[in-house]
Amino acid sequence: MSTSRRLPLGLCAALVASAALLAMPAAGSGTPAAALVSAVTAWPQAQRGSVQPKLADGTEYRPGIFLDAHTSVGTAETPDGRFLRLLLLGADDSVRELRRLPRQRHPSFQTFALADGDLVWVEGTGGGRPALWAAGLKRAGAARQLSADVGHVTFYQSQYDLVVAGGRVYWAAAGAADTTDIRSVALTGGPVRSQPQAGTWKLSAFPWLVDGVNQAAGATRLRDLTTGREVAVARAGRRATTACGPAWCRVAALAKDGSNRIDLMHPDGSGRERIAGDAASTIITDAAPLDRFEVLAQVGPTSELTGNNQLIVFEIATRQTVEISPDAGSVSCHDGVLWWTTGNLDGVVWHSLDLRTI
Repeated sequence: MSTSRRLPLGLCAALVASAALLAMPAAGSGTPAAALVSAVTAWPQAQRGSVQPKLADGTEYRPGIFLDAHTSVGTAETPDGRFLRLLLLGADDSVRELRRLPRQRHPSFQTFALADGDLVWVEGTGGGRPALWAAGLKRAGAARQLSADVGHVTFYQSQYDLVVAGGRVYWAAAGAADTTDIRSVALTGGPVRSQPQAGTWKLSAFPWLVDGVNQAAGATRLRDLTTGREVAVARAGRRATTACGPAWCRVAALAKDGSNRIDLMHPDGSGRERIAGDAASTIITDAAPLDRFEVLAQVGPTSELTGNNQLIVFEIATRQTVEISPDAGSVSCHDGVLWWTTGNLDGVVWHSLDLRTI
């Protein structure tokens, strides 16, 4: 996520594995860069927004999730620096505090999920056990702890690190002897249920799990958590890394001549198509947001100067590659809202695009 966080030690190995997948060279567009259409031209109806780096009280604000193009939840210290706040920032720049933790405890708000007007997150403090919390976004009221029994949670910087379905919150935790525990608790709180799964799995679009999170080749199987049914992922090649959801897989492949490419395909291998070539790279963990787009980055005209990249999106239905930003820094996508930064270490602006409005 975009929000600054300190992760418990149990999460580090998972994130290192995830970073290895993201670092693999991916692809530039099959369409020459000069032919890229701008997002404003391609999607004039799409909702866009921006967030300045400082709130009215002068504190630095970092979005952690966008509800839509104009509404976000993120973190900012109190003006006196004593607390870290979790804030709901409205389209009208209104600010509502959801939670605060003392800075001296080294707090973090690590990952988020949205469902039925509720925000769910995992919070932690330095040396303490993480806990699962929730707050209503459409009504006033104090945040509530759902559970402190989260196990050895594993996060992969995926929008599915927390999944809300059927009134329950699901997450993955490392179990014993090469086992993954899929844990869940009711949105109202209560006892935690655990469903052990042999192997290493992460959550995908509910009720699916995907394996291969610690493997160089990536995903090989999908499993329905409710029925146990498995779907094999087609082999993409010896020099390929595959990231999958139930509808689409993204394949980052290295050709014999040393060039790179990115393909999309269905898990059974059908519909495989090259969407980008040697100039670009993967930039988010999850494949094909909304089952309609693929988000990529490639070296842009200002990359050497700024260290940022050109942010592009491949639209599956139209097969067109669209430039979102010529100079994007940090990039995230959750529930169909894409956001990124422009600027540098001296100051950034957050920009958002609601892909659901296209």
